[in-house]
Amino acid sequence: MPNIKSSIRSVKTDAERRAANSATKSEMRNAARKVVALSQTDAKAEAQATLVTASGLLDKAARKGIIHKNAAARKKSRLAKKVNAMA
Repeated sequence: MPNIKSSIRSVKTDAERRAANSATKSEMRNAARKVVALSQTDAKAEAQATLVTASGLLDKAARKGIIHKNAAARKKSRLAKKVNAMA
């Protein structure tokens, strides 16, 4: 634990940010996993609806700076490709 007052505050705010970012990343990953799982079944309409939700979460994470905007675009593209490849 640091001795300097500003460093103590910094450690505290870093922990708060890390917790918030972790929650957002987890939500984002769970949505992506759901899209992938649905893309392996026959529920195309449900997969597309989930893809819209996942895309929104990815965009939100990119806006907040949790992931890079190009990483969000790449992930959205890969998910869309899986949904579009469904029969």
